[in-house]
Amino acid sequence: MSKISKFFKGGGSSSSKGRRGPSPQEALARLRETEEMLSKKQEYLETRIERELAIARQHGTKNKRAALQALKRKKRYEKQLNQIDGTLSTIEFQREALENSHTNTEVLKNMGYAAQAMKKVHENMDLNKIDDLMQDITEQQDVAQEISDAISNRATFGDEFDEDELMAELEELEQEELNKGMRDVRLPSVPSTSLPSHPVLYKIMMGQNSHISYELHSCITHVQLATQKRAEDEDEMKKLAAWAS
Repeated sequence: MSKISKFFKGGGSSSSKGRRGPSPQEALARLRETEEMLSKKQEYLETRIERELAIARQHGTKNKRAALQALKRKKRYEKQLNQIDGTLSTIEFQREALENSHTNTEVLKNMGYAAQAMKKVHENMDLNKIDDLMQDITEQQDVAQEISDAISNRATFGDEFDEDELMAELEELEQEELNKGMRDVRLPSVPSTSLPSHPVLYKIMMGQNSHISYELHSCITHVQLATQKRAEDEDEMKKLAAWAS
């Protein structure tokens, strides 16, 4: 058995067996270094392949032996290049798997840390106390709503009266005012003389009796004002009754 096979089968010392394995960061760094080394080897082989191909073209039919040797070297380089491509694919797959494993480990670690923090927060919480607290909050909200409703309702303070009686009393007062106004009006006396037939004399007679039309106009105006005041008082009483209800 060769030394290389013994090495891969674990023929190391006891101290190396007890040593802790590499961390994910160290393994990823090693894989990236290997990828970089193989990439440089790829570039070298591609350059050699181009060179051997140029040599084969240069000799061509002039020196077939040299051309064949160049093509053989080209084939060997191409074979090595294909092997490196496969190795790089394997290393890339291994690196991605290791990165995913490391990410999952960190995620699980953080989730466990968060779970411990949540558990610590919930240690001082009692579900029964929480239920009692929510019940107290609900009761206080109901009390606050009742207080708001009581404040918003309009208070009468004992000022409840019969609207019909108030309207009847108001009508009596208005009728008294109207009767009083009618008593104060003096109607003009009817003239004993007949009106003159001449237009000029008729105008003079009407000018002499102009106080008759003035007093009649005053009476009509007083009645209109009393009626308007009565309507305004009725509107005020309706508003007062609506507010009291």
